[in-house]
Amino acid sequence: MNLVIDIGNTLVKMAVFQDATLIKKKISLRQDFLKNLEEFDKIYSKIEDVMLSSVGKLPEKWVKKLKEDYNLLTLSQDLPQVFNNKYSTPKTLGNDRVALVSAASKYHFKENVLVIDAGTCVTYDLKTADNEYVGGAISPGLQMRYKAMHTFTENLPLLEPEAEVNLIGNTTKSSMHSGVIFGLVAELDGVIDAYRAQYKDLTIILTGGDAQFLCKRLKNSIFANSNFLLEGLNHILEFNKSQ
Repeated sequence: MNLVIDIGNTLVKMAVFQDATLIKKKISLRQDFLKNLEEFDKIYSKIEDVMLSSVGKLPEKWVKKLKEDYNLLTLSQDLPQVFNNKYSTPKTLGNDRVALVSAASKYHFKENVLVIDAGTCVTYDLKTADNEYVGGAISPGLQMRYKAMHTFTENLPLLEPEAEVNLIGNTTKSSMHSGVIFGLVAELDGVIDAYRAQYKDLTIILTGGDAQFLCKRLKNSIFANSNFLLEGLNHILEFNKSQ
């Protein structure tokens, strides 16, 4: 039984896997990590191996506990990868993108796959049918676009996304909502169309915190999977356990 942990700036995602099957997932604040880890340990006593991914340096007591209680594997660019990495600067490729491409390799091995992660930033990552990662793109995410308009102007308010948005805004707020949401949706559809023009039979995976909000607005056919990154981390762990 595996435990995968993805630690961001404010949130921690934890998931228990039995082989490739996700059994339990929990998302919480960073300060609750040790408490949740103890709870998982009590409920799932058969956890032996842990895959840890973090955006930055962690408190030493967290790492110490994980090393004491489990077989700990920390995601880094030095680990053997499940795909052939053709990125020109592989050392700069973020752990989240590595995990997402790894999931694409696991579940869509002989397919051309474009993975779109709609989070703080929107990342686009392409894995070919030859299991090669060739690169992608990074652009501002939904919340970042709202924050940018508020931060870099004098009078525009800080807004949260709304479910119902008109294309033509007749107030400042409704105009901002239209610009952000329709703008990002147009970007997503446009990028997907551009990739499909180069890669036939392209599978599109949409994941990340804003995936559900965006997926119903896209004209392109996609697969929405909120657990894709966690599945990728588990695949990396299973692959390295077998080495």
